Amino acid sequence: MNRLCIIDILNPSFSTLIPPAMKIRNILSVATLVLVTASYSSGQKTQRVVNNFPLATGKDVAVAQTAYGKVRGYIHSGIYTYKGIPYAKAERFMAPAKPDAWQDVRSSLTYGPVCPLIDPTTSVSDEVEFVFHHDWGYPNEDCLRLNIWSPGIASATDTKKRPVLVWLHGGGHTAGSSQELPSYDGENLSRKGDVVIVSINHRLNVLGFLNLAAYGDKYSASPNVSILDIVAALEWVKGNIANFGGDPSNVTIFGQSGGGGKVNTLLNAPSAKGLFHKAIIQSGGLGLNFQDKATTARVAAAVLTELKLKPAQVDSLQKVPFSILAAAAKKALAKVNEELKAEGKSAGVFGLTWGPCLDGTFLPYQPSDAQAKALSANIPLMIGSTKNEFMNSLRMPELRQGSDNDMRNFLQKQLGEKTDAYIQAVRKAYPNDKKPTDLIDVDDLFRRSAIRMADLKVAANAAPVYMYLFTWQSPVMDGNYKAIHCIEIPFVFNNIARCEEMTGGGKEAYVLADKISLAWINFAHSGNPNHKGLPTWQKYTPQNGATMIFDNTCVEKYHHDKELLALTPDRVL
Repeated sequence: MNRLCIIDILNPSFSTLIPPAMKIRNILSVATLVLVTASYSSGQKTQRVVNNFPLATGKDVAVAQTAYGKVRGYIHSGIYTYKGIPYAKAERFMAPAKPDAWQDVRSSLTYGPVCPLIDPTTSVSDEVEFVFHHDWGYPNEDCLRLNIWSPGIASATDTKKRPVLVWLHGGGHTAGSSQELPSYDGENLSRKGDVVIVSINHRLNVLGFLNLAAYGDKYSASPNVSILDIVAALEWVKGNIANFGGDPSNVTIFGQSGGGGKVNTLLNAPSAKGLFHKAIIQSGGLGLNFQDKATTARVAAAVLTELKLKPAQVDSLQKVPFSILAAAAKKALAKVNEELKAEGKSAGVFGLTWGPCLDGTFLPYQPSDAQAKALSANIPLMIGSTKNEFMNSLRMPELRQGSDNDMRNFLQKQLGEKTDAYIQAVRKAYPNDKKPTDLIDVDDLFRRSAIRMADLKVAANAAPVYMYLFTWQSPVMDGNYKAIHCIEIPFVFNNIARCEEMTGGGKEAYVLADKISLAWINFAHSGNPNHKGLPTWQKYTPQNGATMIFDNTCVEKYHHDKELLALTPDRVL
């Protein structure tokens, strides 16, 4: 799961017929006994591959051209796959530059390095790790890499220009990677939608946001190099994705949690304008307010103090081992956090953390400014959250077996005299809820943040906005994980089988994944998520509150939780 979280193909008409995962595995096992002959396009030539697996590999298989040299991937069940392609290079705290070219064909079969973490993973919660099934990857500051899944690459026989979806991973602005969760794999979504999927790694935490601009022009980009990396990746996509079967004039950026925050940041970045054409924000309220320069400069000064460096020695930061830099950055951030509290200044819901800075150049406007809204006025937006996100009963397992009265007592401590009205509002908004813990597990923070972002976008009075709420309840671990933060990702990527530990892998999950993934695909194609498997999905406005509820029965509702939200603190991410 993302560090911001708890611990820190099918044809649409076929998907409902998918057998349980075990049957799928048995069918594949039988298939491997049969020799099959298939034709695969390899750049400008076609090679015949005889294999007893759905995997094609080899010297001349899946070779594609980039502006910097050729890359070789592999083909799995008809999907061309490339991993770890360099899209840029960068010195520490410097803006990204074009990657170095290479002469030979570059092997691109496995994920590239991930950005080092402030707090490396050394232990996990057994049950949570079972559900989320992380792949932590291997760290290296040279982490500007991207991955591609495509149904075909440019050749004499494949001239398609497919919609491109660029995935931005979660983890706040501090952690995560393009391989962290199994749900991020793009093969099934690429196959189902005849689309090209791209995911990226980029700089995070102190490496991506240490504001050293006060120490010389060479560091002018340092407050936001993390997001500049993403812009560099989008520029790479614009210049190269046609060779991988993609249409550079039809690019959708989408991300969850911190990734959704990155999407929102890009909507407000002038230099990103024209590099993408649609946007999807999933549980990503981060980015409603960018940090001010004075505060981020204060953190940088505190880092120098922790390392016993004078301002004239700022260049020494380039050579400080990351583990030492990370420790100093962690102490500096905590120190400034405490100072802000003592001064009576707000540091946000989660306190001061690493994130985009209103630096006046790369990010010259706050999202609420008229100039920022005008920047992305023509970008269709889909936005939403999950019903339970960071639920109380998962953080406090002693409540799981509690009675309605226990829940009332818990809420009384939070809401006081509003408790009875709140309980009535929850039951009105979600009349089918049965568990006592359902009274205390409804998210208001991410939901309110999504509404606030949607309202800002609608105020630009141009491109449409579509709102959703994922309410489907996971059956795993006695149903304790409900509609948790990250739960919708396997459904978006059509990856139910890859994520059985989170979804349970039952028929209901496959049916819903078919509906959700097709909505994302249609949005990428046209900017409209509607399809015949869903009720009519109206454009959101603050007046109608139109929200598509994703559950076993999908319905559109209008301000269904307005009373509930009115009874909780007016807070956003």
